[in-house]
Order: sequence, then C-alpha cells, then structure tokens
Amino acid sequence: MDLASENKMNSEGGEGRPVPPTSLPLQGGPSQRKKLSAPRISLSLDQSEDDLGETPDDLDINVDDLDTPDEGDYTDHEMDWEDPNPASRTGPSEPSYSIPTYSAEEERQDGKLWRTVVIGEQEHRINMKVIEPYMRVISHGGYYSNGVNAIIVFAACFLPDSDREEYHEIMENLFLYVISTLELMVAEDYMIVYLNGATPHRRMPGLGWLKKCYQMIDRRLKKNLKSFIILHPSWFIRTILAVTKPFISTKFSSKIKYVNTLDELQETIPMDSIQIPECIITVDKELKEAAENSNRPGAAGASSS
Repeated sequence: MDLASENKMNSEGGEGRPVPPTSLPLQGGPSQRKKLSAPRISLSLDQSEDDLGETPDDLDINVDDLDTPDEGDYTDHEMDWEDPNPASRTGPSEPSYSIPTYSAEEERQDGKLWRTVVIGEQEHRINMKVIEPYMRVISHGGYYSNGVNAIIVFAACFLPDSDREEYHEIMENLFLYVISTLELMVAEDYMIVYLNGATPHRRMPGLGWLKKCYQMIDRRLKKNLKSFIILHPSWFIRTILAVTKPFISTKFSSKIKYVNTLDELQETIPMDSIQIPECIITVDKELKEAAENSNRPGAAGASSS
C-alpha cells in the first residue's frame, strides 16, 4: 500500500466512515461571531489502538439543529463593557457621594466673610461674620482743624454682652477690626470720641482688652493722637483709666478729656458728621433733667430736710 492510500484510510476512519469534523464553516463572512456548544467527548488512556479508530454514533452533528445566538445579539452588545447589574459584582459596593457644587457667587460671598490685615508687620485674619452685628462700634466722624484731622467715634454701647458664649472670639476679632480700621482712617493727626453713655457694665470692655488695644496701636497712631474725649464718663470708666495708668504713658494720660453732655461736646468739636446713637441722645436728656432738678432751690431744701 502506498503512502497516499494509507493517508486516505486514516482520514476516513477504521471502517471507511468519514471522521467527524472538528470545526464547522459558517456562512456570512468573518464579521459574524457565533459560538457552538461542542459535545462532551470522554477520552480514556486505557483504550487500545483498535478502539481509537471507532467513533460513537452520537457525534453525527446536524448544524441546522444547533441553537446558536442570533446576529443581533452581538451587534447590540458587542461594546457593552460595563456590568448592567452592579449587585452582581463581587464584594460589597461602596456608596457613592456627590460633590457639592460651589458657585462663583458663593465663593465671592465666602471671601467677604474673612479679611486679612497687617498689624505690626504681622498678618491677621478677621472673621467678619462674627463681628457683623458690632461693626458700628467704630465710625468716622468727619474732620476738624481745617478738614485735615480725622475724628474717630467709638460707641461702647454697640459692644457685645460679656455673658455671650462666643464673647472672647467676638472681642478678639473686633479688636483686630478696630485697630485695622483705625490705621485706614487716620492719615495725619486725629482724635477719638469715646461714647460711654448707655453702656451697661456687661458691655464695658475689660481691662485686658483695653490694654491690648493700647499696646497694639502703632507708634505713629499714638503720636498723632491729639485728644481722647470721653462723653458721659461714669465712675466705672474713671476707675478703669486710673488702673491703666501704670502701663500707659504720661503723654497719653494728658490727652484724656471728660465731657458730660452733647452740648459740651459740640462746643469742643464739629458735630456735623458725627452720628450719635439714639440711646446716647436719650441718656443725655435724662442726665440734663437730673442735673436741672438737682440745681433747683427747692430740691436742695428737700434733700437737706
């Protein structure tokens, strides 16, 4: 038997039957992708050489009876790489958190809540939202002496109550605000008008706060201060100033002046640009009436009896 005949017999099987094909040609070109379920074939190494040539009858495959996917099943989902069902993934899924958006307007408003100032060559940040209700404590009262020297008005009645929970935070930021505002308002000589009337003890600034203000004021501001006028001085403010004398200079003490009424203040400085709070005006009227009643002749006799 020649070599060609032997190869032909091997290709047709031991009994002349054709060997089942290992792959099937598909119609429709290379673009179609179809998967076939191959039959299970059990091979044993213990079989003899005669048994290897025999094939079971159930390997006769009818291509038309195979259940293959339709062409549309691949065209619609060929590029679908993500799992449509996240619950089928292995392991617990982590919760997703959305990042809140921050608009330009909100960023601009947030920038207004803080102010950076330089005091004594050191940078500080002021929480403007904390001191917003108390910013009227300091204001510009116009000018005197030919319009070149500034009048700074400090209204103690606008200070916070000392029993507030955030009192120390407010006073710390308010202190920075007062000092930085003073440096912006003053260019040459100036005076401070301290409105003490209508200020209860719980709103009076503490000795430590006043001392800190004096120490943090720039040397130029201390030198250019020409007068420190206190309207409606009480025994409490007089006591505080007496206690603070040891750590303030003699020159500064000589600049302090007491004024009892608004009329007396008007005789000292121009009042056109000074905004006096309504509570100060009310106190001034009450003090005037008390002074007039005490000066009446009948009042002196009634008090002696």
